Amino acid sequence: MAAAFLEHANVTVRDVPATAQMLCDLFDWKVRWKGEEGASIHGGTSWHVGGPDSYLAIYQLEERTEAEDTYHTTGGLNHLGVVVDDLDAVEARVLGMGFETHSHADYEPGRRFYFDDFNGIEIEVVSYS
Repeated sequence: MAAAFLEHANVTVRDVPATAQMLCDLFDWKVRWKGEEGASIHGGTSWHVGGPDSYLAIYQLEERTEAEDTYHTTGGLNHLGVVVDDLDAVEARVLGMGFETHSHADYEPGRRFYFDDFNGIEIEVVSYS
């Protein structure tokens, strides 16, 4: 039996096209699929952004509310972890887009930092190189 792996996660964002562009610019991802506007659950819009083996499904609903702190919400998304080869180059891209990085750490077996995107999603960027 083949080992299981995570294919995708689905998160709600404020602006699907802008979020897709940010993710593609930061991580060299591609838009794998674009759903028709209003065709997703509850009349929302979904796009899939990522690489050949995994992706992030980003979802937007016109009528939305802001969530509470996810660490206090059962089932809440706490952060996304993205593995990159060149941590310094990706951090330069993150900073160039105006985001602030925090919680830098060198640990066995790698290095990492975090940033909050314009959707309020915390993203951990890690390198094992």
